[in-house]
Amino acid sequence: MRNIVVFILLMIASVAFAQNDRDYIRSGNRLYRNKSFDKAEVEYRKAVSANAENPQAVYNLGCSMMMQQKDSVAIQYFERASKLETNKLRRAKSNHNIGVILQNHKMYDKAIEAYKQALRDNPNDDETRYNLALCKKLLKNNPDNNKQNKNQDKDKNQDKNKEENKDNDKDKDKNKDKKDQQNPPPQEQMSKDNAEQLLNAAMQNEKQTQQRLQKAMQQPRKTRSQKNW
Repeated sequence: MRNIVVFILLMIASVAFAQNDRDYIRSGNRLYRNKSFDKAEVEYRKAVSANAENPQAVYNLGCSMMMQQKDSVAIQYFERASKLETNKLRRAKSNHNIGVILQNHKMYDKAIEAYKQALRDNPNDDETRYNLALCKKLLKNNPDNNKQNKNQDKDKNQDKNKEENKDNDKDKDKNKDKKDQQNPPPQEQMSKDNAEQLLNAAMQNEKQTQQRLQKAMQQPRKTRSQKNW
């Protein structure tokens, strides 16, 4: 009789553990409907922790992130939910939401691909079809936005390379300055004998100049002749 009781308790515990992620999802859904998206996020995270392979928990977590404008993280969860989901209609919702986020960020080319993927799983979704047509029109009218988004990563890499080159140049300049201090340029080097010779020559020139001035001052000045025309 005691063995039977233990068996029953183990069965109850295993059932409770299996339903744990579902309980968290239900709790998160109630909070989500009340627009408490941050609290709903906490419950959905608990559900994912309890069962990381539950596509509904992952999808709902993405939705709570999306409503808090945590778009980059939301896309990651939608992509993950899309891979876990076997139901085509639910999988289409993940790709639809990815398209909406990309469209809001004017990344029309990537949004188009997401909407196309959603329509492959759910060809009857008129909202996705409308968004797809709108993105194609916006991409055609604003091609610069698409180019700008494509070049953002390239610009970031270029800026990073520039900063690295600046640091390398600074290191080279520092090493050069140290080397110059240790080994001055040849034109700045002067022996003691050369310096004394230049100084003596300068003093001799000064002495000769003074003698010429004294001799000139001793001679009478000549008057200039003035002519009347």
